[in-house]
Amino acid sequence: MRSILLLTLLAATAIGQTWREAVPGYNYQFPRDHFEHQDFRTEWWYYTGNVQDAQGKRFGFELVFFRSGQTRTNDNPSVWAAKDLYLAHAALTDIDGKRFYYDERPNREGPGIAGASFEKQRVWNGNWQAVWSGETQTLDAITPTFRFHLDLTPLKSPVINGENGVSQKAEGRGRASHYVTFPRLAVKGTINTYNVSGQAWMDHEWFTEQLASDQTGWDWFSLQLDNNTEFMLFELRHKDGTIDPYSSGTYIDQTGRAHHLKRADFTLEPGRKSGPYPVEWHLRVPSIKMDVLAKAAIDNQTLKSNTGPTYWEGSVAYEGTQKGVGYLEMTGYEGLVHF
Repeated sequence: MRSILLLTLLAATAIGQTWREAVPGYNYQFPRDHFEHQDFRTEWWYYTGNVQDAQGKRFGFELVFFRSGQTRTNDNPSVWAAKDLYLAHAALTDIDGKRFYYDERPNREGPGIAGASFEKQRVWNGNWQAVWSGETQTLDAITPTFRFHLDLTPLKSPVINGENGVSQKAEGRGRASHYVTFPRLAVKGTINTYNVSGQAWMDHEWFTEQLASDQTGWDWFSLQLDNNTEFMLFELRHKDGTIDPYSSGTYIDQTGRAHHLKRADFTLEPGRKSGPYPVEWHLRVPSIKMDVLAKAAIDNQTLKSNTGPTYWEGSVAYEGTQKGVGYLEMTGYEGLVHF
């Protein structure tokens, strides 16, 4: 469950096209399914992580690639024909310096300007890219204010979120996504002039429809805990402030096995706010005796997008029955979100 709002404007011209639906029974095939699915309207590859250098200087990083299908046909022979539009976001949290940096870039595929390719083992937008070499995924991003080059190696196998091959987001056929997560990746590389190491999280989703008209935003958490377990939890909010019953999550145990969590299996309670955003949360999963407090690494990790609504996404730390790190995304607090 990630930033659907960012694709809303880009997908507007795709309405009326016939796209494949995310429905139960999908036959996942890896590594092929780590790459493009152009028969679905929307897709993203989402990397977030927490790293530090040898002296303990801490960073959070984010690199995201979005694909928005515009047409299922390809009648226009021009290389500039907009069959797919691509958007990418890169962000860096300098935790100890208490600074947050963000950049974005929209592109069409054109003559290789942006794309996603199983054949090339690559997802890219300009000189921002994720390149696969066997199991290693290498991230590169260069912006006017920061740059990083990071090698990511999976410590656990990818897991499929949801039930029966789909992560259902609302009532009705196809209001779901196919949602794959690498819950723990070892990171080594450079951020600006710093040599860093740590851990990362990667989400890959593809779908055609997700949210219902009365769903206005969500709160999404990744947790990488020191006891070698991970969680993904999200709540979908209605316009009246109530929580949608299709909110759900995934618990990944120490062996790497995924366990689906229904809405009744966990609680997310907001605490201290910075502006409209709760930057502290109390998270509980009683059946696993998980009870932690999430605290933002710094309060201001707001992405003020030029191509979509503003949202908050950034590094968090967890303390309580377990300790760890992760990322938090909050949407719909500064304007309605819909898809």
